Amino acid sequence: MKNNLKEKLVSGGKAIGTFFEVGGETAVEGLGYTGLDYIIIDTEHGPFEVESTMGLIRAAELKELVPLVRIKDVSRPSVLKNLDIGAIGLVVPCVETVEEAKSLVEWAKYYPVGKRGFFTARKAGFGYEDFSRNVMEYFKTCNRETLLIPQCETKRCLDNIEAIAALEGVDGIFIGPYDLSVGLGIPAQFNEPVFKEAIARILKACKDSNKLSFIFTADPAMAIGYLEQGFDSVTISTDIAFYIAGIKSMVDGIKNQEGWKW
Repeated sequence: MKNNLKEKLVSGGKAIGTFFEVGGETAVEGLGYTGLDYIIIDTEHGPFEVESTMGLIRAAELKELVPLVRIKDVSRPSVLKNLDIGAIGLVVPCVETVEEAKSLVEWAKYYPVGKRGFFTARKAGFGYEDFSRNVMEYFKTCNRETLLIPQCETKRCLDNIEAIAALEGVDGIFIGPYDLSVGLGIPAQFNEPVFKEAIARILKACKDSNKLSFIFTADPAMAIGYLEQGFDSVTISTDIAFYIAGIKSMVDGIKNQEGWKW
């Protein structure tokens, strides 16, 4: 069990990913040829349930594309089931308090860090992978390789960000800029000083606690800026947005030729 994304980031590398919304194992395989480091299978806004998510994870593994899952809520079943089916990391929406983050650690991490329910699931080869044959080695490996990444996307989470980022078992923070900007009373106004100050505060909290920093943007140019600012990773747009934009550009390029009626 090895988390290539974590290995890359802790060694000082940068990574880019996208949210997976389209669905289908073949679509995941196709993304494996793009150079992306990871996808985030979106079970919060996307239509996927646990069984379909497991198939998407398998397809990502086939192409060595790191499969993260954004779970639907802050709950033990969402954490446990998505780890058991093979997610190498969880992005957790709507985390607002230190107490919620502590609960996530309890559910996502094995003893002695947390209280995750014992099960030798897919990543352990259902108990046949060598690292899972010794219980303490299994716990140590899972705790080290599995990423737990709360989202900071509300004013309340921002107010608690230093304490949340500092928690043992929290591996990083993912910034949801749209919802965070709404929470700050400036929807999608990403150049406003109050928003930029919030982003800098979250990034500093991650750096101070030696935790990974992730942020979303729909704009590739902004992605470069965030990486230059010091973020470890940027999740850029969604697969469906790229899919539509690519085909629309091709169609517009043909239909904009003069002299034809469409």
